[in-house]
Amino acid sequence: MDSDLVVHNGGCHCRSVRWQIRSPPSVVAWQCNCTDCSMRGNTSFSVPSERFELLGDSKQFLTTYTFGTHTAKHTFCKVCGITSFYIPRSNPDGVAITFRCVDPGTLTHLEIKHFDGRNWEKLVSSDWHCIVFTYQRLIV
Repeated sequence: MDSDLVVHNGGCHCRSVRWQIRSPPSVVAWQCNCTDCSMRGNTSFSVPSERFELLGDSKQFLTTYTFGTHTAKHTFCKVCGITSFYIPRSNPDGVAITFRCVDPGTLTHLEIKHFDGRNWEKLVSSDWHCIVFTYQRLIV
C-alpha cells in the first residue's frame, strides 16, 4: 500500500551518485552469497523500478559491470567505487538498494536474511513466472 511508503534518500560515499526511493520504513535486506555480492560484502533490499529515482546529474558518475548472462547490472560510482544500487539478475524489473547506502533517519527497522544467490535458480521452479513471483514476495 502506497500510504505505508516513505521517502529514503541515499547514494555513494563521495555523494556524486544520489537517488531517492519509496519503500516502507521497515525492510528485509538480503545478504547474498553469489560471487559478486559476497566479494563486495553486499546486503540489499529491493524496490520496484518505478519507486527508484536517480537524482541530478548522478548518471554521469555511474559505470556498470556485467558478466555471465549480462542480465544483472552492477552499477557503481566512477569516483569512489561504491555500489549503492544495482539491477539484480533474479529481479531485472526491480532495483536492489545497498542498505548501508541509505541516508540515516528513515529506516526504522532492518531485518537481515540470507539469500542463496549461488543457487537461486535451482531453488525455484523452472517456470519463469514462479521465479518472478517468488522473488517479488521478497520485495518490499
